[in-house]
Amino acid sequence: MNIRNCDSIKVALKVYFIMGSPNCNDNPASVLQAAIEGGITLFQFREKGTGALTGNAKVELAKQLQQLCRQHQIPFIVNDDINLAIALNADGVHIGQEDEPADEVRKKIGHDKIIGVSVHSYDEAMSALEGGADYFGIGPVFPTKTKEDAKPSNGTKLIEELRDRGISIPIVGIGGITADNAGSVIKAGADGVSVITAISHAPSVTEAAKNLRKSVFEG
Repeated sequence: MNIRNCDSIKVALKVYFIMGSPNCNDNPASVLQAAIEGGITLFQFREKGTGALTGNAKVELAKQLQQLCRQHQIPFIVNDDINLAIALNADGVHIGQEDEPADEVRKKIGHDKIIGVSVHSYDEAMSALEGGADYFGIGPVFPTKTKEDAKPSNGTKLIEELRDRGISIPIVGIGGITADNAGSVIKAGADGVSVITAISHAPSVTEAAKNLRKSVFEG
C-alpha cells in the first residue's frame, strides 16, 4: 500500500489509533478488529511500556496486527523500530526527537514509505520537514498519562502557529484527545487526531472509535 502523497496522508490521519499489548484490557487483535469496525483510518503499532513484548513475541504480534490492517486497507505504521518496519514491509514509521533523524530513517526505509515525526516546536518541525517527514505528530495537546515521559500539554498553539506560517504538511494531534475535545484540534488546523487509551480502554472499543470519527469529521 503506497499512500505517500499529501492528500492520502491527510485522509489516513483522520482517526489514528496507536496501540500495543500494554495498552489493552483485551486481546490486542480483538481490540484492533473492534477499532477497525468503528472506523479508524490508520494504525500505529507501539509496543512500549510495562510488560511490553520483545523479540519473537513482539514480531509475531506485529505480524498479526498488520495482517488485520491489510485485510481492511488500513495503513500500518511502526513506532520507532525501524528494523521491524523494514522486516515487515510496513507502510511507514513514526519517530520521536530522541530517535534517528528523519533523513537517516528515509535512507533506510526508502522513498515509498511514510515517515511521521513527533515535534514540539517550530524549529523541530522545520528540521523534520527538511529531513523528509510526511506528517507531524504534535502534542500532548491535552494532559495525558499514557506516556510516562510525556511533555507538558501545550494545547493547540503549535498547530496554529505552523498553519499561520503557511506550513501545509499533514498534522495529527495527540495527547489526552477524546470525542469531546477532538473537534477543537481539527478546528486549530490538524488533519486528524491520534489516540491510545481513548479507544483501547473504552467499554466499547467500536463505539469509542465511531464517536471519535464523528467528532473529527464534523470538526
